[in-house]
Amino acid sequence: MASATILIVDDRPDIRLSASFLLEDNNYQVLEAESPYQAQQIIDKNSVSLVLLDMNYALDTTSGDEGLELLRWLSKNHPQVPAVAMTAWSNVELAVKSMQIGASDFIEKPWKNQRLLQVISQQLTMAGLKQQNQRLHQRLEPEPQNSYQWRSPCMVKLLQQIDNVAATDVAILLTGDNGTGKSQLAKHIHQRSQLADKPFISVNMGAISESLFESEMFGHTKGAFTDAKSSRIGRFELAQEGTLFLDEIANIPLSQQAKLLRVVESGEFEPLGSSKTQQTQCRLISASNGDFTKLIAQEQFREDLFYRLNTLEFRVPSLRERLDDIVPLAEHFMAEFAKKYNRQPPSFSQCAKQALLAYQWPGNLRELSHVIERALLLSMPSDDNPVLNEADLPITTARSNSDTMTFMTLEQAEISLIEQALARTEKNVPQAAKLLGLTKSSLYRRLEKYDHIAR
Repeated sequence: MASATILIVDDRPDIRLSASFLLEDNNYQVLEAESPYQAQQIIDKNSVSLVLLDMNYALDTTSGDEGLELLRWLSKNHPQVPAVAMTAWSNVELAVKSMQIGASDFIEKPWKNQRLLQVISQQLTMAGLKQQNQRLHQRLEPEPQNSYQWRSPCMVKLLQQIDNVAATDVAILLTGDNGTGKSQLAKHIHQRSQLADKPFISVNMGAISESLFESEMFGHTKGAFTDAKSSRIGRFELAQEGTLFLDEIANIPLSQQAKLLRVVESGEFEPLGSSKTQQTQCRLISASNGDFTKLIAQEQFREDLFYRLNTLEFRVPSLRERLDDIVPLAEHFMAEFAKKYNRQPPSFSQCAKQALLAYQWPGNLRELSHVIERALLLSMPSDDNPVLNEADLPITTARSNSDTMTFMTLEQAEISLIEQALARTEKNVPQAAKLLGLTKSSLYRRLEKYDHIAR
């Protein structure tokens, strides 16, 4: 970890030299300024951790006005930088003024070395805690989700491939349709990496307007633009030493792609309104449902940025490709929503399961989750036998009978027809048998065969 940088502001070279020796011996980096004006230039161009500020200068050796003016400037332009005021003129009124304007502490010259080091250490610790608190308030971390064990071969294979590279720091691009769970997969990668205890910062690139891109990604200083009433930490700084997830990356405006490319290549950026170059070190995971080949050919996405983002590319299968997971995942969502709404989780009838399997799920996992939540809230299964039927699912299957049978065995089709007949006749077996063209005894034999059918 880099040592803190202390700026000593004093018009006496011997004082600056004495303070420099003390601070450098204690592993601090030291910068020097002989006037408040020179200090402003240094602070604007360098990352200063703390300012050790003499209050009196050649223009006015007793009032402290020059030092107070620098404190006002520092408080307005760099409020995150703590300042320790010092003066050879013991003056309670000046000490109070400096603290009111923005000084973090006050020390009298000639100082005692141990006291000066203690004050500096305390102020640096407090500044670090304030910055950490600001980062925590700005982080938009995904809600933790209960784990689900994928069953489909395509997902099992994908997770094996991802787990093999999760521990590396390579950039990963996740592609696939909307709603396939790319953001959850990004979190999965982060949790299995060596950065699992570091921040995971997610940002939807499609939701950032072109005018706010730099502010959101790189941060801004107070007063950088009209509405910038306070400084803001950008997403790259928030994700420092962790993972930055860039969702919907294909939607970033072309005019901003060069700025993103520079950070990806060099790790360098400047907050809006600042000339200080900052360094970021974080793992990048991107996601998109866009066709990059087409976007690059149409000059809507930079080819050099694309290759920087997809050191490894993984396509996330659609839900229709995960047939083995559709029903178990629906049951998983049902259990989650039942817990959320404090309800008894109903089971799915065979007919409902077949409807889930027959539906195409254009909205993928996101749509399935929404359908199950609505089904739980709107259906009214009986308390003693809570079962969801096909009619309880808010989906339009819009398919022919031949399409439906494609996803059923003969046995499954027979079970589905029996359940539909029982549902239509309110579980009256003789009437259901008549609907099916069976004798009552034939239907009873089938009900005994398929003893899991709700009667």
